[in-house]
Parts: sequence; structure tokens; C-alpha cells
Amino acid sequence: MTAISRSIPNDRMAVLFAIMLVAAAGNTAMQSILPAIGAKLHIPDVWVSLAFSWSALLWVLTAPHWARQSDKRGRKALMALGLIGFLSSMALCGLTLWAGLSGLLAGGATFIIFALFRSLYGGFGSASPPAVQAYVAARTDPEERTQALSLVSSSFGLGTVIGPAVAPFFILPVVGLAGPLLVFALIALAVLITLRWRLPNDTPRFAARGSIAPYPASGLADTARRDEEEDTDEAALPPLRWTDRRVRPWLLAGLFGGQAQAMMLGVIGFLILDRLNLRANPDEAAAITGIVLMAGAFATLLAQWGLIPLLKMTPRATVLVGAALGAAGTVMTGLAPDLHAIVIGFATGSLGFGLFRPGFTAGASLAVTGRHQGAVAGMTASINGSAYIVSPAIGVLLYNWHAMAAYGLMAGFCAWLVAWGWSALRQDQPPHS
Repeated sequence: MTAISRSIPNDRMAVLFAIMLVAAAGNTAMQSILPAIGAKLHIPDVWVSLAFSWSALLWVLTAPHWARQSDKRGRKALMALGLIGFLSSMALCGLTLWAGLSGLLAGGATFIIFALFRSLYGGFGSASPPAVQAYVAARTDPEERTQALSLVSSSFGLGTVIGPAVAPFFILPVVGLAGPLLVFALIALAVLITLRWRLPNDTPRFAARGSIAPYPASGLADTARRDEEEDTDEAALPPLRWTDRRVRPWLLAGLFGGQAQAMMLGVIGFLILDRLNLRANPDEAAAITGIVLMAGAFATLLAQWGLIPLLKMTPRATVLVGAALGAAGTVMTGLAPDLHAIVIGFATGSLGFGLFRPGFTAGASLAVTGRHQGAVAGMTASINGSAYIVSPAIGVLLYNWHAMAAYGLMAGFCAWLVAWGWSALRQDQPPHS
């Protein structure tokens, strides 16, 4: 943080980093324990998956609104709104699940109330990331801005590792599996108090708007963002259409690869319950799911923070290699007979998706000139978020019918992407205006 301390002091950067991190960590911590909670309450697997789908849908619908509101109502106010939505949702969901696990509520009623309280996170949690990005962009000089924005954006990826890693330690004696939700609510409250105390709502030095952040899920480490330094009147420019031949292949690649990744994440907790015969021991299943998700998140970060910069892979190569690894990893996971094989397979698939997602985002961005970067960033953010609305539930439905049907569909998406993308994804010349 020392390189950006001239513009934003270190203690304030730490607050901004924590705001981004706590949302991703809390969401993935919940993702790691929810299948076990569903098993304990005897809730059908698909209803457990739909609880996340509902939250993701609200995130996608409300994120553009909050990104615009940060310019009108102030960045600090929108950060606080996102944190309040997160901690309220986690606290109320945790208390609801604790009541259900204690026998005070029936299983069906527990999950209906749980889904309602998840609305607070899906509806308001998306306010924080664009406000954080805009706050940083508006207070850093151009030569410092990229590093500063990369720092706060990386906290989303780090949160996907931390959440599943610490969740088992928060399964406490009294509240049981609801413990991680309650603990993350307290952590968010501490971050909110620190935000109010340490972050001044001063006048920005530059005009800037934060971009829409994708719904945080384990293995989803990259955050699409756009630096709006120009005062270009985008309304006067011809709109970039979804059918534009420059971006259409990249958006299709993101759509199919994203569905496969979302299905893999939606199914893995239930695969662990069944393949390791842990339906009768949900507490152990929650701990093991955390380990598997953490391995996948590490593999994703290895791809995005290590392999891509080291190997200097082009977007086309990154998408194709990532899809091939994704296909291999999903098949390995579907056939895995034990925990070791599940970890290896899931990590291989996550490594592939960790390569694929930045590849398709970069390919779409490089396909157009600077004046359309805002439009293409919005398109890729929509593709990223839409994958988590219905695909996890579809994957769980297929999994309940036949496990290999679900994993076969995931691998099929990836294999099709390799075969089709070999000729469709081209970037042999610079983008045209």
C-alpha cells in the first residue's frame, strides 16, 4: 500500500480493502455450509440452490442502480448501505437457521424465511463494490490508479479463499452451523464502525464511477472494472449491440463457460455429501466442503495472479486452455471416488475456469475501442452475473437425477467451447471503431 499512500493513507486503504473482502468471504463461507444445513433440515437440494439463485438475481438487477447512485448520494454512504445490507442479511439468516436447526421452526418455513432475508444481501450488498472503486479512482493520480484499483479488487478474490477456510472454525457449540453467518455479521459490523470512524467523506479530486461487480462466489476472483477518466458523452455515441460481430464470439464464450462454472460450484457441496456418505454427518460435510472450495479458490488465484501474467497468454489461448482444463476437471470430479480425487478434480476445473474468465473478459475488451469500453464492461458483468441465477439450480436438478448427467453437461459446455472457439475466437488485428 506504500505506493498509493500519497493519495490515500494506508489506514483508509485497509478499510476499503476490508469492505470488499468481507462480502466475498462471508458469501463463500455460507456457500460452503449451506448444503450441510439443507441436509440437516431435510430440505431438497434444489431449494437450497435456489436460495443462492434468488440472491444472485437481485444482485444482478440492483447493481447497475447502486453504481449510478454512488455519484449522487456519495461513495461513503453507498459503502455503508452495502455493509448494512450484508450484515443484516447474515445476522437474520443466521438466527433463522439457528431456529430451524434447534427445532423452533419447521424446515420448510426456515428456508422460506432464510430466502427472504437473503434478499437484503442481494438487493443492497451490491452497493459497496462500485462505491469503493469510485472512491479510490476519484482520489488517486492516474499513474497510481491502476495499482490502487487492483489492490481493492483483489480482495474479492482473496475473500473466496478466506471464506471457506475459516467457516469450519466458526461452527460454534451453541449456534452450530449457523455460527459462520453470525460471526461474519459481527465482522461486518466492525468494518462498518471503522468505515464511519476512519474514512472521511471528502470531496473527490477526479470524476470517476465504479463498475458493477459480479456476484461473489467461490472461484470467482476477478472483478470487471472500468476507469472512467474521460468526460465522453456516451449517449451521443452509437450503442454497442450484443450482436456486434466484434464482441459476439467472446460474449458467447463467456455465456457457455460461465454456465459450466456456476453448475460446478452449485453441485459440489451435494456431491461431497453423497460421495463421502455424509448426509448423516452434516457438520463434517461442511468442514470438508470448505476445504474443497478453498482448494478451488487457490487454483483460481494461481491462474489469474500467477499463470496469466507469467506466461503472457493471449485472450484466445487463455479461453481455449481454460475450457479444456475445465472439461477435464469436471469429468475428474464427477468420477472421483474419494476426497483426494474430489479435491484434485475440483482444483483442476477451477484452474481452468480461472484462466477462462479473464480471457473472455479481456478478449471482449480488446475487440472494441476505448469509447465502447463502458458498454462492453457492462455486457461482461451481465454475463458473469447471469450464470449464477439459474445454472446452479439446473445443475442440482440434473445431479439429483444422475450425477454424471450434470457433470457431463458441464464438460459438454467446455468441450463445445474449445471446438467452436478454435475458429470463432480470433484477434489477429486491432479493434475497429
